[in-house]
Amino acid sequence: MKLLYFAWIRERTGVHEEDYDLPDNVTTLAELMDHLATRGPGFADAFSDQSVIRAAVNQEMVKPGHMVAQGDEVGFFPPMTGG
Repeated sequence: MKLLYFAWIRERTGVHEEDYDLPDNVTTLAELMDHLATRGPGFADAFSDQSVIRAAVNQEMVKPGHMVAQGDEVGFFPPMTGG
């Protein structure tokens, strides 16, 4: 799985992108965010309020209950405003 982090999520985690082995017990986007929050202080800070994180799986916007799989590309970013 490829994980991409944008804006302040990237700043807090210290990671722009990474290849990541999806744990067997993680099946949804929400579970993935819960799991990532356990990876250290920066990840815990970035994923502490999941309601402000938007995500795309394979370049499609999805909700937290969306299923994820090992071959997916998952991007995490804060809400954006238009202008």
